[in-house]
Amino acid sequence: MKKLLTASALACATLAPTAMAAEEVNVYSYRQPFLVEPMFNEFTKETGIKVNVKFAKKGLAEKLQQEGEYSPADVILTVDISRLSELSDKGLVQAVDSKVIEQNIPAQYQDNENEWFALTTRTRSVYSSRDRVGKLGDDFNYADLAKPEFKGKICTRSGKHPYNVSLVSSIIAHHGEAEAKAWLEGVKANLARKPQGNDRAQVKAIKEGLCDVSLGNSYYLGKMVNNDEQKAWADAVYLNFPNQKAEGTHVNISGMAMAKHSPNKDNAVKLMEFLAGDKAQSMYAEVNYEYPVKEGVKRSELVASWGDFKADTISLDEIASYYSTAVKLIDEVKFDL
Repeated sequence: MKKLLTASALACATLAPTAMAAEEVNVYSYRQPFLVEPMFNEFTKETGIKVNVKFAKKGLAEKLQQEGEYSPADVILTVDISRLSELSDKGLVQAVDSKVIEQNIPAQYQDNENEWFALTTRTRSVYSSRDRVGKLGDDFNYADLAKPEFKGKICTRSGKHPYNVSLVSSIIAHHGEAEAKAWLEGVKANLARKPQGNDRAQVKAIKEGLCDVSLGNSYYLGKMVNNDEQKAWADAVYLNFPNQKAEGTHVNISGMAMAKHSPNKDNAVKLMEFLAGDKAQSMYAEVNYEYPVKEGVKRSELVASWGDFKADTISLDEIASYYSTAVKLIDEVKFDL
């Protein structure tokens, strides 16, 4: 785990918050350096406020709990509605009163209590083999993955990964617990192999003929296209947007929240407003092949080439409320076994 760029400023719990309030803001981030550092550099250029970042792959919620009121964290960046909801449920974040943020981010992509806000969106799509399946039509739904014609043809990562749990949560929200469980049982029966690996590993399996379709986040297609070793995987599949004639494709987010004990609250608000603005939205979406959450911000050329789609408009707050139920169902059907 990388240390803060100004470790001494953040490690000392006795440092008076006002000492750095005028010129610094401290970020805890699950997002990788190459994604966020260009935006932070631009923010510093415009405001003179220095951004100190602590990067991590896991454990930020636990770290915030351990640090308590002495935490130096101001802003938290993470991915998936489940992780944002966890921060809120554990009382690790605070409400942010900002008309700029509220106006820039659609209501369905922000917390009802203003404790977290989306920055980008990504779809939970279905990848299909170009050779053996072809492009799936607008009539294709997530529900179809449980049908007999996909017997032995589906690959996916663990059902208990947050990306899949959020998808199951959305199915519960729309169709109820019983139907979601039946869907899980049907998909499990159609798996070509035991759930394993990440989303890109499933596309690799399609290229190798191990399966014909897989669940995966949309932005991974961009990552594979621009990776010399993985471009052949991307060239072997189509990206499909399910539920176009139903409620729309399930959408998840990357997002931000203000830490409960933020010592630089004013600077934190300024950074969050910047991240919700046109310039940062465009930069963020371009570098990670995601969709800007702010309406009117142009998609990257590659992302735009994937075509338009209808997104599910259900509130992410509602989806998050079914998260524990989704995990229970995944366990009950022994999806990963």
